[in-house]
Amino acid sequence: MLDLALLEKTTQVPGAPGFEYRIRNFIQEQVSPYVDKVYTDAMGNLIAFKKGTSDKKTLVAAHMDEISFVVTHIDDDGFIKFHTLGGFDPKTLTAQRVIIHGDKDIIGVMGTKPIHIMSPEERNKKVKIEDFYIDTGLPAAEVKANIDLGTPITRERSFIEMGDLVNSKSLDNRICCYQLMETLRGLKDQPSTDLYAVFTVQEEIGLRGATAVASGVNPDYVINLDVTLACDVPGSSPHERITDLGKGAAIKILDGMSICDYRMVAFMKSLAKKKKIDYQLEVLPKGGTDTAGLQRHSQGGSIAGGISIPCRYLHQVIEMASKKDLQDSIDLLQACLMEIGDYDWSHS
Repeated sequence: MLDLALLEKTTQVPGAPGFEYRIRNFIQEQVSPYVDKVYTDAMGNLIAFKKGTSDKKTLVAAHMDEISFVVTHIDDDGFIKFHTLGGFDPKTLTAQRVIIHGDKDIIGVMGTKPIHIMSPEERNKKVKIEDFYIDTGLPAAEVKANIDLGTPITRERSFIEMGDLVNSKSLDNRICCYQLMETLRGLKDQPSTDLYAVFTVQEEIGLRGATAVASGVNPDYVINLDVTLACDVPGSSPHERITDLGKGAAIKILDGMSICDYRMVAFMKSLAKKKKIDYQLEVLPKGGTDTAGLQRHSQGGSIAGGISIPCRYLHQVIEMASKKDLQDSIDLLQACLMEIGDYDWSHS
């Protein structure tokens, strides 16, 4: 049974890349009762360790940062300019609310030059990130008293259920943080290897936390958790869909920065079939995930794979996912952790 109240809370805690301390503290409170040790490395990754029945090491990762912004300028009227932390489609930002996390949290609205006073040439141009400003509605003196350059900014959008789907900001990648938290809570027995459950930082700006933690843990096996594109919407061709909502956990074959170990793919597929867990295969030609950093920066590399949760409207103001896919992904991850140490990895 999914704890949607916990999922909602997980999506709403702020955690811009490089400023993940609030979401890290929240996750640490949730996982501490279910593991043997919890610690934070110098980079800011949260690592929850659970002793297994063998000395092999499995690292399971979910990044806890969310696409965000950072303040770069405050003008004499109190309007704020910003830089993006992660990728955004500019057209989705118009008139959206954000939260500026200064000395106190302040609500702001994304704005651009009103269409009513644009020239015909301006109207025909695509809006760019640098065209936006943030309007807090406050006097400039109050803005500058509470907000400095470098202050992080996150999106302000609530969590709702829509039939069998959920809709919220930051499902990328808080839905997978939730998946990992629930997996730890559901492990009644020792996993088949030592387990390092890692909530990584700064994925959205270049897999930076994953790179650091891989060399520190040096795992034998890696399972990365992230969302993936569900392009099952009008206007997409069958070969462009990547995944579909409601068809199960996505077993990663490759993304734009990594090719998963064929043995890990075979292991996950065989286990899903044995446990009667619905799954689909993910071939994502563009875009990268922490899989790449974790696979490459272990000593000599690691046997790496990924379980992805299909998601519509990625890197937009809101994102959408299926409750069924989430449950299938939790079930598959739990099964993997209980059997990964007993699998025959020698076959080719």
